[in-house]
Amino acid sequence: MNSTDPVALTLDARGLSCPLPVIRAKRGIAAIGVGEVIEILTTDPGSVADFRAWTRSTGHDLIAVVEEGPPFKFLIRRMH
Repeated sequence: MNSTDPVALTLDARGLSCPLPVIRAKRGIAAIGVGEVIEILTTDPGSVADFRAWTRSTGHDLIAVVEEGPPFKFLIRRMH
């Protein structure tokens, strides 16, 4: 698992506050295949903790987090 894997879908959640970035990610994950990677861009500083918690609770793999933002960037692999 590395952050150089191709991105299947990029979601722009900039300007949205919690919980909207996570809701968009949930819909985006459903739109890609198992093993594929989704990229999410956000401006909400709380999204860093939100995506860590969400991936732990859902079992998806948080491959990379770029916290030097905004925008913040998340790469998540769909695991099931």
